[in-house]
Amino acid sequence: YKFVAKMLSGRQRVLEVGCGDAFNAPIVLQEVAHLTVTDFDPHFIDDAMSRLQPEYPYEAHVHNFVDGPLTPSLGRFDATYSLDVLEHIPAADERLFLRNILRSLAPHGVMIIGMPSLESQAYASEGSKLGHVNCKTAPDLKVLLEEFFHTVFMFSMNDELVHTGYHKMAHYSLAVCADPRR
Repeated sequence: YKFVAKMLSGRQRVLEVGCGDAFNAPIVLQEVAHLTVTDFDPHFIDDAMSRLQPEYPYEAHVHNFVDGPLTPSLGRFDATYSLDVLEHIPAADERLFLRNILRSLAPHGVMIIGMPSLESQAYASEGSKLGHVNCKTAPDLKVLLEEFFHTVFMFSMNDELVHTGYHKMAHYSLAVCADPRR
């Protein structure tokens, strides 16, 4: 979330897809003007709203991007991010999921996607592996995202160190996407 906050610094309208309990929203709100968080689970959104801090206000909506884009009345966002979500979306639905997020993004918006690397799954717990139905290698994630964006910059992460080093040794992949294909 620190990486997302710094990459999106100065953005006016930012959307988080799959916020869970939105625990990290204050980190992002230190750098962006307005944040809208979404999750498909109403319990997470209720929890997020119950802990909303007045100094870090955000909007929260229950929404599943596999089902469709956000309502047009919410407008378009100049940036969106989704961390630890895509690996839970079945591969058969991933393009629909991404296309619906893109429909909420302004024409020159940017998107950041983060997920555990496929290589890291050898070290994951059995419980974690059950929910991770769609982990990818960094090159495979880049190929997928290039279907939706002209520019995709890949980063790897170990602990809190984000780098451009050898992706097969990374536990987490981050993609910074720009110039959406329409």
